[in-house]
Amino acid sequence: MKINFLYIICFTQLLVGCGGGGSNQPETGIGIEEDIPGEVLHYDEDVKIDQSTELILFAPSNNLTNIAWIQTDGPDVEFYARNSKVIAFTPTESGSYSFQVDYVVDGSTAGTLSHTFSVVSEVSPLTIRLGHSVLEENAVSLASFADGDDQSIQLDKSSWVWEQIQGPSVTFSEEETDGQGSVFFDAPEVDQDTILSFRVTGDILGSSHSDEISILVENSSIQVPDSGPFRSRVAQVYPYISDPLGGQTLVDCVYSNLTQYDECTFADTPLIAQITTSPTVEDIMSKVLVSHDWMGSQFEKFLQEHDEFDDFKNLLRAVTAVVISYDIRPSFYNPTTGAIYLDPDDLWETPAQRDTINSAPDYRSGFGSELQFEMPWRYVKDNDYAYYYYPSRYRISRTLNDSKYSFAALLYHELAHANDFFPSTRWLTYSDTKTVYDAVNEVYQARQIESDFLQNNYPLDPQYLSGGNELTKLAQVRFRDPDAIQEYQKSFTMEYVANMFKTEGAPQFYSYSTTREDFAILFDGFMMYARYGVNRDVAVSDQDYNNFVWGQRDRKGESWIKPRVSFVASSVLPEFSEASGIISNLSPPLSLDSTMSWRDSVLIPTSGLSALESEQLKSGHRDHRLIPLNGEIWHYDQLKKYNKNKRFGVLERDE
Repeated sequence: MKINFLYIICFTQLLVGCGGGGSNQPETGIGIEEDIPGEVLHYDEDVKIDQSTELILFAPSNNLTNIAWIQTDGPDVEFYARNSKVIAFTPTESGSYSFQVDYVVDGSTAGTLSHTFSVVSEVSPLTIRLGHSVLEENAVSLASFADGDDQSIQLDKSSWVWEQIQGPSVTFSEEETDGQGSVFFDAPEVDQDTILSFRVTGDILGSSHSDEISILVENSSIQVPDSGPFRSRVAQVYPYISDPLGGQTLVDCVYSNLTQYDECTFADTPLIAQITTSPTVEDIMSKVLVSHDWMGSQFEKFLQEHDEFDDFKNLLRAVTAVVISYDIRPSFYNPTTGAIYLDPDDLWETPAQRDTINSAPDYRSGFGSELQFEMPWRYVKDNDYAYYYYPSRYRISRTLNDSKYSFAALLYHELAHANDFFPSTRWLTYSDTKTVYDAVNEVYQARQIESDFLQNNYPLDPQYLSGGNELTKLAQVRFRDPDAIQEYQKSFTMEYVANMFKTEGAPQFYSYSTTREDFAILFDGFMMYARYGVNRDVAVSDQDYNNFVWGQRDRKGESWIKPRVSFVASSVLPEFSEASGIISNLSPPLSLDSTMSWRDSVLIPTSGLSALESEQLKSGHRDHRLIPLNGEIWHYDQLKKYNKNKRFGVLERDE
């Protein structure tokens, strides 16, 4: 394997091209300094069409800042880490490609490098995405893509072999990575910037092919703490706008391994409501932190185009910041910082944007596997799934409108949490000197969080404080601690669980995981119906969702659930004065047809139409490559690895 290094290094106060593609000396009296640290590394000797490739700015012994990549020649490519030490992209045409990177060394000396390479006319049958830089100990995901993998039947990858070919050894999240299309691992600890390289080899339609990829692991001066909100490595984020409210203080207070409990005051990180109770999109964006610019621009676009009721701007008044980063999965709210943390998966529009997101699955997805039942749920619009999953192998583009309902539901849920801890009645009562942590801890210890009042007045589980009823105990196994399972719970049949749940006051099973989630689920389900006419289904099924014994659409219409919905709606969004009338007029739930499969049961024949006509109506606009997406919102524990001795935050209380 050959390495193309760029060794020509130049300096000028102007933008000057130099290196691989040839360069012109600056027509200026400013002299050129030699030996400025830095080189551009390009590990792909022969780049093919549709083959992802990466350029690495490498100066392991120096601190590089103010990094800015631009493409200077060749067919346009899409890349989204232009301020990072690594850019990666996928050329779709042959030809010559040139890039320039400007940077500052050790805070004082400016450097400029350029690099040119050629893309041959041959199409690559196999590629790995996406080369990037990552802080030591942060999560990494690599995904392989093959020519022909975008067909209806996915390629057989059983022959595919992954191997590490450079750098300190990593430990993959799965013991066996061969035969897999993707691999996941945490970057190793390093003393200086270090390059890792990997190769995948496999048969594609009878021929063997391979591709390689490189990751730059950056040394961090910040150690991962044993206490505080973030006890595993988090990504580097920065303010989306150039003159934010709080600047670096905001970063250090809400998403950094420097973040600690009980340090940041409301003067450091005020709630948006403490700045203005009528925030504009611009006000909100001044409190947004991102790992990639596109995430901020897409969030801004969503607020501009899809917040027609001003719900999200109003609900965001209860947060100190919005963090959107490639390593956040799943989304969550942290009361000790007052910020919401958003997985950008609902925001991408192009495959290249999606490539920048870590795709590691939620570590809790296997919890409760010893139980004999599952309780699937989904959002439904006009007798069809409200949103669909876009398999990454298809390289499909979409619009924000395609993910509108998914992201809206997410925001309603997470912002219900924020307004649970910081309701409108308290926004203007906090002094600048009070810490966010102290404000939360006071109401927590006094059991005066809004969800505590819900439990007191309209309890989901009257036995909650003494350990909970059987559904609460089962939810702890399914969503929080699989080791809590008892032998007798393994014998519970679908029928037994359905008979318990159908008379209860919860819209879905996750409501029993914590009183906080009960509160948020009541709110998001109601708001999706009230604003968008989106319904929610829930059922009791087998583990594979193949068969179910009972299911309903819109359980919020049950007479004993309506008062709980009303309490939450008035608490979270008092401006929504029409809510009480909508709730009082809710229809009783509809039964799902349990003789069908879970997926087919989404269709409840419309009055006047046959089942066939309704099916044709709902499926006429759908891309056949899309997969119906069952909703799953798991937000409470936010550790990247399960460890029952290290629960989320200090507000974990045995209730």
